[in-house]
Amino acid sequence: MSILQLLWYGVIALLFAIFLFLDGFDFGVGMATRLIAKTPAERSLYMRAIGPHWDGNEVWLITAGGAMFASFPLWYASLFSGYYILLFLTLVALILRGVSFEFASHAQTPKELNVWQWANFCGSLLAPFFLGMMLTSLIQGVPMDAQGNIWANFWQVCNWLSIVGGIATVYFSFLHGLHFLSLKLPADDSRRMLHVSSKVYWIAYPALIVFVLLAFFQTDFYRARPISTWLITVVILLATVAGHWAATHVRGGIAFIATGITLAGVIAFIFNGLFPRVLIATNPKYSMLIKDAAASPKTLSIMTIVLVCLLPVVLIYLIWSYYIQRKRLSAQDISTGESGY
Repeated sequence: MSILQLLWYGVIALLFAIFLFLDGFDFGVGMATRLIAKTPAERSLYMRAIGPHWDGNEVWLITAGGAMFASFPLWYASLFSGYYILLFLTLVALILRGVSFEFASHAQTPKELNVWQWANFCGSLLAPFFLGMMLTSLIQGVPMDAQGNIWANFWQVCNWLSIVGGIATVYFSFLHGLHFLSLKLPADDSRRMLHVSSKVYWIAYPALIVFVLLAFFQTDFYRARPISTWLITVVILLATVAGHWAATHVRGGIAFIATGITLAGVIAFIFNGLFPRVLIATNPKYSMLIKDAAASPKTLSIMTIVLVCLLPVVLIYLIWSYYIQRKRLSAQDISTGESGY
């Protein structure tokens, strides 16, 4: 296994982690439009809060898929064919959420606005659920042959661990969205978001225990890589406790970082457990290894040069876009015509 292969395995993990950190709060805000907001105006305000960011945040998922296609083509081919239905449903949910911003901003009647606000909620709820299901399904081992062909049936994709993984992704995305809204809304609404968050957090602890128990018995992570796996598990737990404390003590910034670390920690948990594999087969001799799935050294070298040149530009743009949109919103942003999503 070469240094470039390890580098690009880590880059793909980082891209997925950044995606969940950033687009996770977009999903959570979309869920909050129905679970927290009480009026169409509040829903519009919540959508306005993520309006400048949601499409840029979604690009990180596309980048992760593109990086996987170029650096690990065999992994990409097996994953996208074996999990075609889940990925298709995720794409449909993302499209539904994406078009909802545009159509909601041009709605002519309250009925039209309500339809597209519901579309935003459904897309924001289903996308992380299907994505979480896929990520936690593939770590259990799937039926796969020596050529990388996957033929998983319904129950091998939809099982207790994958369902809990999907629900957990939705749950922490919702908390992440509440914490983001606490940073974007006026003081009273900000405290309301954190108050709701502090109450919802009590579900996190039994949910984490259930997930760890299922992962312990249905994966080899805690046996194959015990130290790093337990370390990441502890980090996720500590981040959850820190987020709960911050929400209770009205520290929106700390709470937001904590839930972001939790979501990124899930990706770290998965990629750490997979290593040195990229796909786990039910028959261990057919598991796909990093060194076997990687592209040629020349391809990885060219991609590394492009990464070094473009990544600083992308990060500068990302930081700048959040900096210029840092101010809190108010109901006046809707009434004065600044409601474009």
